[in-house]
Amino acid sequence: MGKEELLKAVEDALIKLDEGALMKACDDALAGGVEPLEIIEKALTNAMTTIGDLFEKGKMFLPQIMVAADIMKKATAKLEEKIPADQKPEKLGTYVIGTVEGDVHDIGKGVVATLLKVNGFDVYDVGRDTPLQNFVDKAKEVNADIVGASALMTTTMVGQKELIELLKKEGLTCKTMIGGAAPTARWAEKIGADAYAENATEAVEVAKKLVGAE
Repeated sequence: MGKEELLKAVEDALIKLDEGALMKACDDALAGGVEPLEIIEKALTNAMTTIGDLFEKGKMFLPQIMVAADIMKKATAKLEEKIPADQKPEKLGTYVIGTVEGDVHDIGKGVVATLLKVNGFDVYDVGRDTPLQNFVDKAKEVNADIVGASALMTTTMVGQKELIELLKKEGLTCKTMIGGAAPTARWAEKIGADAYAENATEAVEVAKKLVGAE
């Protein structure tokens, strides 16, 4: 099989939530000369985007989303081990990421966390439906350069605003990023966030700019 076919096999296996087939497809892609980072950044990311779309259309449900996120993490961990030392990126910064309290959606956040990690960030994922103080506590603990908050619903967007206010109140000077299905660039500007990203790939580029790596 050619590279595109190998990547498609990885993508299809994840969409089908077939962990065994996914691991085999990853092995086949590696054996076929596809770089580990390319498998993560193309096949796995594309699959999770498709899964997110299916969820939004009511064709997948939360338990399936959680399974998808779990097996993607396993595949990513496996692929990260295969990245040659000379291809591993230099550390760009420390990033705390999570989905705000009241919001149980984390598929997009999970993809962002993975891409940030393989692009050189130390990532601390505080999870979904996360109390705002947890973001602050983790940011203090790891001396975060950036704190990113996701919100998928208009009813939980206010959590992003409250988080930024809390970070300032606590005297933290880290940069702030927001994302998710509900927020917009205009909302980010309104609440005083340093940046907004529409998708996972853009989130990595924006994060790099925030730490002066672009």
